[in-house]
Amino acid sequence: MKEIKVIKEKCTGCGACVQACPFGAIEVVEGKARISEDCRLCGACVSSCPYEAIVITGKEEAVDLSEYKGVLVFGEQREGRIEPVVYELIGKGRELADKLGEELSCVVLGYNMKAQAEELLSYGVDKVYLYDHPSLAVFRDDPYTDIIVDLVEKVKPNIFLIGATFIGRSLAPRIASRLKTGLTADCTGLEIDPESRLLLQTRPAFGGNIMATIVCRNRRPQMATVRYKVMKRAEKTSRRGGEVVVMDFNPKKVRDRVKVRKFVKEEVEVSLTEAEVIVSGGKGLGGPEGFKLIKELADLLGGAVGASRAAVDEGWIGYSHQVGLSGKTVRPKLYIACGISGSVQHLAGMGGSDVIVAINKDPSAPIFKVADIGIVGDLYEVLPRLISRIKKYRG
Repeated sequence: MKEIKVIKEKCTGCGACVQACPFGAIEVVEGKARISEDCRLCGACVSSCPYEAIVITGKEEAVDLSEYKGVLVFGEQREGRIEPVVYELIGKGRELADKLGEELSCVVLGYNMKAQAEELLSYGVDKVYLYDHPSLAVFRDDPYTDIIVDLVEKVKPNIFLIGATFIGRSLAPRIASRLKTGLTADCTGLEIDPESRLLLQTRPAFGGNIMATIVCRNRRPQMATVRYKVMKRAEKTSRRGGEVVVMDFNPKKVRDRVKVRKFVKEEVEVSLTEAEVIVSGGKGLGGPEGFKLIKELADLLGGAVGASRAAVDEGWIGYSHQVGLSGKTVRPKLYIACGISGSVQHLAGMGGSDVIVAINKDPSAPIFKVADIGIVGDLYEVLPRLISRIKKYRG
């Protein structure tokens, strides 16, 4: 059994551990650090203490892996609507659960979400755990983490999938730390190993230069976050059955250190992740003025403007337009890459597009290896002619 203690002879009461603790479990009392029952043994205070006054002793308790069954999906919602990434997680989760011969379940936190929770059953979910309360309408780290950790400890899922959204990226590591299990972030592939029955979690590593496959052998659940638009979306089924389990929730029993006053939405003409057509520009544009042509073509096609990391790093366009491993993963019906050489990182973010058109002066550019249609030429000659033809065709 692991235990944490403060060596009072070494402690100076400097407060470094207080600042480092993500759970607010430490305070300085009479010049010495004091650790409360809220401590989750994450070890952040140990590494932050400059005087080595905090130590964790003992061994981690062994986990009985046989107790963990099923696949659980976090049913993220915003403004009362289930996020699109959830349906992709359900599609992959159903596949994994079927291979294991186990249940697929989903956890939804929000307010007035009963109808949406019932709708998830028609996508192949066997059970939805619903926490429905006004205080859960807007995401906050503390209550969401406490509730989900409590649920996982009760139902013991074998696999737990979370969308790699800004909410998921904040929530997942907190849950994994509390559960003392592993977490693989930004997965692009999930499969079941036929021999070990472990979850094979594939993600880009070393800047996207290699694909790493990671397994979690000794802890449960096996946790992964998955980017939007990298998995196939679940389809509605005719199968009947499944249930929504309304869970008891008392807001007074969970921590809530943050109060959300209001949201300020960024005005976006067309969402990159939702766009069916994306026209992207890269360093080959030569400067920010090139994006005027990119936008003109995108507007004509009813699409969105994308960009490579190189163009964003140059300051020619904002980060919200960046496509790639360090930006957004997209899967439009049509992706037009203009002046983009095709780095591994960029290809990983748009390689799932239905049709890829590449325009580049360099015939050896890597982008042509994945393009369905390649145009070798100066984009400042090609794009105006293309725009002119589209306008003429539309009359």
